[in-house]
Amino acid sequence: MWTEERYEDAVQLLKQLIATPSISREEQGTAAILARFLEERGVACHQHLNNVWAVNKHFDPAKPGILLNSHHDTVKPNPQYTRDPFSPDVVDGKLYGLGSNDAGGCLVSLMAAFMHFYAQEGLPYNIIIAATAEEEISGVNGIESILSMLPRYDFAIVGEPTKTDLAVAEKGLMVLDCVAHGKAGHAARDEGENALYKAMDDISWFRTYRFPKESAMLGPVKMSVTVVQTSNKAHNVVPAECSFVVDVRATDQYTLEEMLEVIRANVKCDVTPRSMRMRPSFIPREHPLVIAGLGLGKQLYGSPTTSDQALIPAISVKVGPGDSARSHTADEFIYLDEIRQGIDTYIKLLSVVNGINL
Repeated sequence: MWTEERYEDAVQLLKQLIATPSISREEQGTAAILARFLEERGVACHQHLNNVWAVNKHFDPAKPGILLNSHHDTVKPNPQYTRDPFSPDVVDGKLYGLGSNDAGGCLVSLMAAFMHFYAQEGLPYNIIIAATAEEEISGVNGIESILSMLPRYDFAIVGEPTKTDLAVAEKGLMVLDCVAHGKAGHAARDEGENALYKAMDDISWFRTYRFPKESAMLGPVKMSVTVVQTSNKAHNVVPAECSFVVDVRATDQYTLEEMLEVIRANVKCDVTPRSMRMRPSFIPREHPLVIAGLGLGKQLYGSPTTSDQALIPAISVKVGPGDSARSHTADEFIYLDEIRQGIDTYIKLLSVVNGINL
């Protein structure tokens, strides 16, 4: 169905990406590699900052589009690495290196699938490939910075390691900065209002409250208090202020605005969201992409982690080769056979959606 050359191209590209450090915000080298990969194959590409994208040869602005997206930035190497994180070594069918699994294998597999369809005529959908930056830090100079530049797309395939099963829902993220106010006083006397005690009441609410609606795929909304501190340096002063941070993992059952309204109605502290960007994602079971995945024997599940899905303003599915359990671990690797499976999965999904017989 697709040539061995596509697979070899993908593996060689991944080796080049691994060998070129691309920590978030420092992806210039890998952006250049990706642009060169496309241009050497006759594909005109566009670049903004460290984001690279292209469209199929017979692009028609009147047609709907499918966005293929994955990222080429990485986290910093885990300090427990025993291998050179930038050495793309193959041992026993495993390709080692930082970013091999998250999400290099997905990106090069998507690139191979894009090239497979690039010159085909008469496709009902345009196909857009976007290799983007700053995913690991949810940075504003990643995919969010090119959304207005991309041509029309109606849904997206986001490449992340899922063992090529379909993550049809993904939790969103809202981080809250909370401040409880009291009145300073001497700890030895009965004076002041202890802001820490006030914060404890609100923290107790965050710990025990359950939003009524649960998601079939993602389960309940999860709220975790992760940081607590007062402005005090002295042990004998009743704190006038206590701040704490809440990590809120949102589901498709509530908008971030709805959850924030409920939270503010139930606590006494000041609540300020750091961002409302990372929204939950969900794709209907009856969507052609999901039906195609089920037809290929893929499992459906809800993902507790966030990705660039949260920033893409269209329905999307997260799918790709590799295992998320390996992401950010020391001596990261991806099986070469997983790359084959990734290319095959993407091509088959796109073939079914485009009405091409397998």
